[in-house]
Amino acid sequence: MRRVVITGMGLVTPVGSTVEKFWSNIQEGKHGIREIEAFDTSEFDVKLAAEVKDFDPVDRLGKREARRMDRYCQFAVAAAQDAMADCGTDFKDLDPYRVGVITGSGIGGLTTIENEHTKYMEKGWKRLSALFIPMMISNMGAGNISIQYGFKGTNFTAVTACASSAHAIGEAYRQIKYDYLDACVSGGSEATITKFALAGFVNMGALCKSTDPDRASIPFDKERCGFVMGEGGAMLVLEELEHAKARGAKIYAEIVGCGETGDAYHITSPDPTGEGPRKAMEFALREAGVSTGEVDYINAHGTSTGPNDRTETMAVKELFGDAANKIAMSSTKSMTGHLLGAAGAVESIICALAVRDDIVPPTANFRVRDEECDLDYVTEGARKQTVDVALSNSLGFGGHNAALCFKKYQD
Repeated sequence: MRRVVITGMGLVTPVGSTVEKFWSNIQEGKHGIREIEAFDTSEFDVKLAAEVKDFDPVDRLGKREARRMDRYCQFAVAAAQDAMADCGTDFKDLDPYRVGVITGSGIGGLTTIENEHTKYMEKGWKRLSALFIPMMISNMGAGNISIQYGFKGTNFTAVTACASSAHAIGEAYRQIKYDYLDACVSGGSEATITKFALAGFVNMGALCKSTDPDRASIPFDKERCGFVMGEGGAMLVLEELEHAKARGAKIYAEIVGCGETGDAYHITSPDPTGEGPRKAMEFALREAGVSTGEVDYINAHGTSTGPNDRTETMAVKELFGDAANKIAMSSTKSMTGHLLGAAGAVESIICALAVRDDIVPPTANFRVRDEECDLDYVTEGARKQTVDVALSNSLGFGGHNAALCFKKYQD
């Protein structure tokens, strides 16, 4: 039963592509939601998304490598490079089979699929790229990271829709805890702001149709009407505590628990009883050895959809009882949009920074209170308070639930 700490972080998001810029913007309640620039939206009912603006894949990865990767994979590799630089070691002192890469992506290379399908329909099958398959499959984020650094340990990609990267981090945590690995790069990435994806999500009624960027992604607000699609990636370096201490690593936070459940209810809608996310949080706290009264902050899944926000609120109230009203709970998707399979990784970084700095980030642009969502959603702006224990919730289509528990590191 070994302890697992976070020693490196990197990300690419709509509100910043360095940890410092990202965290500053999150604290200030700045969102990255704008009119879509990637393609013409005149034929669509939805006009807004949270696009990454400050990322040049050629500059970050080189022309040859950038051309051989889908956008989601570019995000994954760039985030991993920053996380590795941040952690301060290349782990060459370790057996390469004791260093792993576990990532998550809900959809994978959709940009490549869409582009190559158009080419196929217009020019025939012989014009498809020889790299079509390795560019579009969702495991190539993990594959490319391991190739770049020579990490030969456990290597796979979790695909559980919007819970993907939370599951990836949870599995990385347990691989180290139970002595299968000594270190692991883990997180997730997603790049689905495409015509194909937008059409699919619009037709299923999942996306907000507001044209006001300040009133589009508004979790727990009574006027919420769907989520806003985001894109990006985030990677964390998880490390066994004694190895981290021996090399003098900086430690952001400790991961102490992971809870995973399935709703067994519906392909897209959460179980309205909230039992699945409630049990996931309960299991995470049980593994962490943390009581409900010790939790200071919950980073909610908080998608800005009616069913999710009600269900998650109910789950928290049922698990924490009277203490629920004393816990700060915010949805940072109000600023990042919904990064789908990358959301859990981005929000894990937020939890680790909240624990490190004793700052609770806000739910931005909240205006209209909903009688069914009546907890403390930190709507007045970032809050300075003690954060010794934080939970991060992730819920995915198919009924996949994951909760991660982070704790302030103490030797």
